[in-house]
Amino acid sequence: MFALDPRLQHDTLPIGDFPLSRLLLSNDSNYPWFILVPRIDGISEVFQLDVADQQRLWQESTALAQLLNEGFAADKMNIGALGNVVSQLHVHVIVRKRDDVAWPAPVWGKHPARPYTEEQVAAIRVRLRALLPADFIFTRD
Repeated sequence: MFALDPRLQHDTLPIGDFPLSRLLLSNDSNYPWFILVPRIDGISEVFQLDVADQQRLWQESTALAQLLNEGFAADKMNIGALGNVVSQLHVHVIVRKRDDVAWPAPVWGKHPARPYTEEQVAAIRVRLRALLPADFIFTRD
């Protein structure tokens, strides 16, 4: 049974599910920062996935990045699977803009997280509904 790492659960807001991965929004309004977590227990590395799931994760990551790039007018998309603090496999997909508070430095530890308001989350969900494919399943608002 899939279980989300407690730290990811604490630091993110659920958006919904792609066929393989759960999509989360990092609760930091400094950046549009999304996280994909394959819904497979006990995986900490991409190479632990079978080949089909590796391909699916890459497809979901790149498709999400392309949609966010266009829909959020990114100057640069940052994509990475680090896992030094949270070992559960997860992929960060972060919209970067030249005027964001950390540009051009990495987002980690640069500035304290600013939690989203309910209104901001609702607005992001509306934007995502227009961008994400039909097979994406949104969590209830």
